[in-house]
Amino acid sequence: MAQFFQIHPDNPQVRLIRQAVEIIHNGGVVIYPTDSSYALGCHIGDKGAMERIRQIRRVDDKHNFTLVCRDLSEIATYARVGNQHYRLLKLLTPGPYTFIHRATKQVPRRLQHPRRKTIGIRVPDNRIAQALLDELREPLMSSTLILPREELPMTDPYDMRQVIGHAVDLIIDGGYCGLEPTTVLDMEEETPRVLRIGKGDVSLFEQV
Repeated sequence: MAQFFQIHPDNPQVRLIRQAVEIIHNGGVVIYPTDSSYALGCHIGDKGAMERIRQIRRVDDKHNFTLVCRDLSEIATYARVGNQHYRLLKLLTPGPYTFIHRATKQVPRRLQHPRRKTIGIRVPDNRIAQALLDELREPLMSSTLILPREELPMTDPYDMRQVIGHAVDLIIDGGYCGLEPTTVLDMEEETPRVLRIGKGDVSLFEQV
């Protein structure tokens, strides 16, 4: 059964954050809050943990995972960001956006889109998620916590413990964080393209 941490959404307890990161380093699958919804996360290099997330969500090997990063500099390690896109990323991060970029060689092939060689990247505006990333010092491999045959993500950590507590190693209760998906932007071409309108405000593009 998963461990269950209640972490303050505004002032995350350092001791609990360090314990959570230790679980991730040891191959654990964790449920954690973001600025759009709860998500499943694991270490970027852990193939076994990634397969466990696939089993929980009942998705195949074509499912696109997202790399959840600390900041712009970390994005540049894993995604090819052109100068024309840097200003937009700076404006929209942290925030509820997922950016589709060409992946760099730092991204394991199993995380890339098999044909386009792209990867989804985001920087969440959530203090618990940021504290985890700061302590981890590398991205989290992540997928929204949507169970099979459901259209919306789970929102109640106590329900998560009852339903899938046996399948994960840690559930972080960070309070309610919503269920609206991120806005997804395709950044492969010079002009970004909106693939999905979600929580992120697309009117901000007018400022760039």
